[in-house]
Amino acid sequence: MSTFIFAFGFFLTMVLAMAVGYLVQRKTISGSCGGLGALGIDKACDCPEPCDRKKSRMEKEQARQKKLDEWKQNQIL
Repeated sequence: MSTFIFAFGFFLTMVLAMAVGYLVQRKTISGSCGGLGALGIDKACDCPEPCDRKKSRMEKEQARQKKLDEWKQNQIL
């Protein structure tokens, strides 16, 4: 039981230390390799023509935005 308590205390101390470090530095967590930006890729999908799934998603977003615009236009406030 003492091993469990020691391990729990250790992990709790580490989490608190990371929280204090975040509060002091205000830096976001980032990968060491730099991500896609280091490879010269601007976005995750670097295709000149969007795929069917993305086109469908874009159409849904446009329809949603159109409904929101209509709703705001007909709003009584």
